[in-house]
Amino acid sequence: MAGARPVHPVDRALGGRQLAALITGPADTRLGYRELARAVRSLVLNGRIALHMRLPAERALASALGISRATVTAAYDLLRESGYAHSRRGAGTWTSLPDGQRPTSIASFPTGEQDTIDLALASPAAPEGAVAEALTEATALLPRHTAAPGYHPYGLPDLRAAVADRFTRRGLPTLPDQILITSGAQHALALVLALLGGPGDRVMAENPSYTNGLDALRRARLRIASVPVTEAGWDTGLIESTLRQTTPRLAYLIPDFHNPTGSLMPDEQRVDVLRVAHRTDTWLVIDESIADIALDVPPPAPFASLAHPSQGSQVITIGSLSKSCWGGLRVGWVRATSQLVTELAALRMTVDMAGSVLDQLVALALLDRLDDVLPRRRERLRTQRDALAVALDRHLPDWVWNVPPGGLCLWVDLGHPGAAALADRALGYGIRVEGGARFGVDPGTHEHRLRLPYTLPAHVYDTAAERLAAALEGVPLHATHAQRPHWVA
Repeated sequence: MAGARPVHPVDRALGGRQLAALITGPADTRLGYRELARAVRSLVLNGRIALHMRLPAERALASALGISRATVTAAYDLLRESGYAHSRRGAGTWTSLPDGQRPTSIASFPTGEQDTIDLALASPAAPEGAVAEALTEATALLPRHTAAPGYHPYGLPDLRAAVADRFTRRGLPTLPDQILITSGAQHALALVLALLGGPGDRVMAENPSYTNGLDALRRARLRIASVPVTEAGWDTGLIESTLRQTTPRLAYLIPDFHNPTGSLMPDEQRVDVLRVAHRTDTWLVIDESIADIALDVPPPAPFASLAHPSQGSQVITIGSLSKSCWGGLRVGWVRATSQLVTELAALRMTVDMAGSVLDQLVALALLDRLDDVLPRRRERLRTQRDALAVALDRHLPDWVWNVPPGGLCLWVDLGHPGAAALADRALGYGIRVEGGARFGVDPGTHEHRLRLPYTLPAHVYDTAAERLAAALEGVPLHATHAQRPHWVA
């Protein structure tokens, strides 16, 4: 089935039906052994099947695909001969890569030389001049720190204080001891999941949601109970019933300009979620990565600011400077109780000891400039959002979307399934997009959707929409033959 979710090493082994759901092809065509081997090889290369994953038994896969066992045997033989699989007696057949190959999940992004427009990365460029100025300031401060070893597992004290002060000014009184500095929000999420989640624990997550966040939940071997999010927002009743019926250990939510729909959760719903999560003893992991990107409404107060004192200790807030300033500066944070921050710092020591002092000094200087940077960033994003909308109206009038009040992308409804196939075809027209299934909890969901960021210069979008329209209709254009990576931001 097109758009099925990736299978990760935590799943250990693929069942016959799992692999059959990942293999795409004409519905009325029976697979030959070469086609089957080619399909598995493609799944390994694009990261939808992990390396060192045990493939299904031949009989099970043959039954799931409705083909002969001899066909599967021949396909596995071909995979072994070409280096994409190896077998161990009594242990089955496992995926691998031949020398010199690498999955596209760690491939380089298309470059400007290939004339490829990248509409898969919802991450703006750095604010003009601000990073260079911050680096100059950080360099001047660096000699104060070089006389010491430079290991700060909790983060630089001045940066922790600055992040805490920003929470306080936004309406959530916070002490520096409640802040842990991390290498971005994704690192923060991984630490929280490793500390509080265990294999088989339940976690509630939105569907759709940020694909890298979902992958982190899967790699932690958590069982995901999903709740839908649409452009109209969240269904409070479904959230409450899911929390009560599944009593998840954690809930991972993006209430501020939700990625990818752009929805903003109203305060009354936040209060309801806090109340029910407290009753079910569920940790709320709130991803605030996009909270600063308020385009048509005032910036929201922190989710935890609405919590009753008895509820606040269950709310963990993660954030970063990636969307507010620049993704190339890998600095993020966790805001939680002092005790939990201490436990997270101890866990962090087993992973990367501490963050870069220089990067944190740059982040400190950027935080000091953030109130000047954000208004300009928001104005530019409004212009780019309008340019994308106008271009889509001109070239793809049948597509439908709502204009979000903030965030970085449009969640576009194509009107029919086929987003994954369009994304594959579009690269040949010089444009990279990601189908909605990449953001779904369950295999095959959101196949009628594209997430289209408006983080590129405004003049790009008319060409981008024209190329998408040509790819949709199959109109010949000058094609670029770039390898399609599968990183998404």
